[in-house]
Amino acid sequence: MGLLRIAVVRAWRRRLALLLMACGLAGAAAPVSEYQLKAVFLFNFSHFVEWPTASLPEQSARFVIGVLGKDPFGSYLDDVVRGETVNGHPLAVERYSSIEEIRDCQILFIPAAELTHLERILAALKGRSVLTVTDTDGAAPRGVIIGLLRQDNRIRLRIDLEAARANNLTISSKLLRPAEIVRAGS
Repeated sequence: MGLLRIAVVRAWRRRLALLLMACGLAGAAAPVSEYQLKAVFLFNFSHFVEWPTASLPEQSARFVIGVLGKDPFGSYLDDVVRGETVNGHPLAVERYSSIEEIRDCQILFIPAAELTHLERILAALKGRSVLTVTDTDGAAPRGVIIGLLRQDNRIRLRIDLEAARANNLTISSKLLRPAEIVRAGS
């Protein structure tokens, strides 16, 4: 592993440890769950992706991480973002039971169970600069920007740069380095 990649991994580990301590999760008797880790990933994405200025026009506008369908995070995601900001915008979590409820969100987590509606979801988000994230195993679904894959007891990132560009999002090289870059649907 290159020195730069090691530094990135160490930085992610430090940030994860700090966030878990802030959430009261470090030092707990139980090990960290998969969705505690994924909640931290969603939070970190807000700092490693650049959105167009028009997607958050007012300084007081909230930066929203949305979860569509059944929420696998419980309170973990709320705990991670509580009191945090992104470029001065307060972070908030919203849960949507249907596609029609999605209003203004910058990151949308789409659980694997919702991928049967993926075409409708992506059509509803078209032109809105939303970072789509899922955790399905296997190939990254066409149009989803980031896949969180469990592999060898680790969470791996798969990023579709074409989908990111189509949504006017710029992903930091710091996030791209540890990720597997894929083409749509591969």
